[in-house]
Amino acid sequence: MRLSFPNPSRSFDASRNRVRFWGYDQALEISFLLEEEALKKLCPDMNRAEAGFLDAFDAVRTRIHEAADRVYVRSGRRSHVYCLAATDL
Repeated sequence: MRLSFPNPSRSFDASRNRVRFWGYDQALEISFLLEEEALKKLCPDMNRAEAGFLDAFDAVRTRIHEAADRVYVRSGRRSHVYCLAATDL
């Protein structure tokens, strides 16, 4: 992995039903937004309340981090914010 994920924090964005988390490329902080459909792909029975989103994220965190790293490396554009869709997983 090019990115590291030393910060286990994640937060729920209720306005768009997605989870935000952060990775690091050396000293650069990279924000990721995980769309609802992507999380439902990994955890189809998740509860759609905030706690359900966060619990589902925690259950598949390693797979999400691996997908985030692939998207980051593949993009080559080095943005500071990436949105992960179901097709990225």
